Amino acid sequence: MVVFSNTTIADFPLIINCKSTTLCPGIPIVDLSKPDAKQFVVKSCEEYGFFKVVNHGVPLELISRLENEAVMFFSFPLSEKLKGGPPDPFGYGNKSIGPNGDVGWIEYLLLTANQELNSQKLTTIFGKYPEKLCSALNDYVSAMKKMACELLELMADGLSMKPRNVFSKLLMDEQSDSVFRLNNYPPCQELQAPNGKNMIGFGEHTDPQIISVLRSNNTSGLQISLRNGSWISVPPDANSFFINVGDSLQVMTNGRFKSVRHRVLANSSKSRVSMIYFGGPPLNEKIAPLPSLMEGKESLYKEFTWLEYKKSAYKSRLSDNRLSQFERMFEAA
Repeated sequence: MVVFSNTTIADFPLIINCKSTTLCPGIPIVDLSKPDAKQFVVKSCEEYGFFKVVNHGVPLELISRLENEAVMFFSFPLSEKLKGGPPDPFGYGNKSIGPNGDVGWIEYLLLTANQELNSQKLTTIFGKYPEKLCSALNDYVSAMKKMACELLELMADGLSMKPRNVFSKLLMDEQSDSVFRLNNYPPCQELQAPNGKNMIGFGEHTDPQIISVLRSNNTSGLQISLRNGSWISVPPDANSFFINVGDSLQVMTNGRFKSVRHRVLANSSKSRVSMIYFGGPPLNEKIAPLPSLMEGKESLYKEFTWLEYKKSAYKSRLSDNRLSQFERMFEAA
């Protein structure tokens, strides 16, 4: 179990678990074995910015290998894990999320999607090359990249876009700025908040990249925000994947797809382990609404490079609307 030194409940944000936060069995599901999957992908991205993927073809053995390695890593003494930190932004971290004061009941390992760089960082932590972890990590990241590209091409098909790799080519680019994150949310029974409040594991935010592929164990905690501002709990499913539309994809579709605001609440009795692939474009890639999706409409966003957006996001708090400064202002008629 992770230990946070000099930690009290007052160090962590709490939320009131109000009635509008409910378990929602109606999370959209995309079955990749079905011929009409592209229509369901587009509809889910438009209405939720989020969906669950089943019949994905990723071997469960590949998933369990990395989860077992992650659980083993997070079980190490804190002094050992701290050899990989503080994050720069890559490496091991706990409690602090980013440089601007956000905190959560979490520990994590943030890595790139680059095998060589990950090997160097993990060797620093372990004192030697961790062959089993690196092998499991490389296989898993490759599978997530493949799935993310497949889903992006289904989106392009559903939007009648040509070529169909208009989105996926950004992840396939050798300079793609994709990252990978292992999160551990330890049980916090000893810090169980009173009066119907819950401990924040990871505060509300949107993902800045193009697409995120999430998988977690069978512990609940993930919530997404609906268009009306209410929060719904996502039932856990260790055999499926959950997909987030990112800010960059929202811009490229000129707001047709919406990046989903989400958060994680800590569990009082069980640890939650999640593994997330964030598919990002090259740093110098220009992000703007694609002309084929404009349909005679005005562009809602100013053009920016991925590097410019990353720098802007890095200066913000988790809950900030990071796209706001890139939105075009229109005078009322």
